[in-house]
Amino acid sequence: MLCETRFNEIYGRDPEGVAFCPYRICPIGAHSDHNLGKITGFAIDKGIHIAFAPKQNGVVEMASLQFPKRAQWHIDSVPSRKQDDWADYLRGATWALEKNHKLRVGVCGVIEGSLPIGGLSSSAAVIISFLEALCRVNEIRLSQQEIIDTAFDAELNYVGVNVGKLDQSCEVLSRKDHLLYLDTKDGSYELIPASPKMKPYRIAIFFSGLEHSLAGSKYNMRVDELRSGVYALQAFAGMEYGKFGEAMARNVPRSVYEQYKDRLPAPWARRCEHWYTEFERVEQGAEAWRRGDIETYGRLSFESGWSSIHNWESGAPEQIRLYEIMTQTDGIYGGRFSGAGFKGCCMALIDPAYEESIRREVTAAYLKSFPEMTGKYEVYICESADGLSL
Repeated sequence: MLCETRFNEIYGRDPEGVAFCPYRICPIGAHSDHNLGKITGFAIDKGIHIAFAPKQNGVVEMASLQFPKRAQWHIDSVPSRKQDDWADYLRGATWALEKNHKLRVGVCGVIEGSLPIGGLSSSAAVIISFLEALCRVNEIRLSQQEIIDTAFDAELNYVGVNVGKLDQSCEVLSRKDHLLYLDTKDGSYELIPASPKMKPYRIAIFFSGLEHSLAGSKYNMRVDELRSGVYALQAFAGMEYGKFGEAMARNVPRSVYEQYKDRLPAPWARRCEHWYTEFERVEQGAEAWRRGDIETYGRLSFESGWSSIHNWESGAPEQIRLYEIMTQTDGIYGGRFSGAGFKGCCMALIDPAYEESIRREVTAAYLKSFPEMTGKYEVYICESADGLSL
């Protein structure tokens, strides 16, 4: 791997380990986990590798093949606030891990991402793979739930992105050829195997050519709009409510939303409409997967994409066009934006028999609409995969 080669070039020796965390896709369950919804997802066989070795002086020194500047800090003096660069996710991971574990040893490493940034939860994958490296050199063993919770804490409370636990859970808990069906309210989950009678599938990633940052997008605003709608519904219904940040759609029945939705400002109502209908799509999708009905599961993923455009109001023009092309292409069971839906990529579940025609037709149609993306737009065909490994 390039990260191992680069590590050797920088430090004149081989790394002592390579941590790997896969990227994830969420065909149904988008924009839901931050309000304790349910999700379905997979890890894929692409992700973040970190070649690493311990530094006994307590210094953390990290380089990335995707970014030019090396980052450095000491485990005992992590900046109390983010520095607004790519390494904030790593500083946040150090900060979050130190809350419950004494760190004695630093780490040096080189980070390599196997796909372009944008839409596959590369931020969570970077945090988790770095946590694994930092834990390894400090002889710390975290449970799966501790990894999920620590990575969540880093991104929410240090980097400042209003995430839920979808990304971290998919990247840690997933197993190859199984659908992860997760309830983010209590962390309970099921790994539903692909039925023997299910039609074959692979995962296509269509990278639009646009990179994005959740923290710099409208992601946080959309979450606040949903929470505002939920807060108002609680008041209209005479329900008890506390702090604004504690308002969760999961705690307000769908019947309350239906009764009072016309009193909500239109944007808030649309955010709520997406959340409640997405919750139903997840439950229906899990049952479809259990039956081996990938056509129904795919259709529900397309419906999720439609709601993301019209109710959640996300998606750059490039992404929206990719989604439209996917709905019109033979051999695609279903798909949607991947990630927050502000630039990045789209994902699709496809029939492998159509792989080449899908690649050709989607590429031709997309570059006809956005010729300036020639050389930036890319297609990747992936498989489902196990979660975190070291």
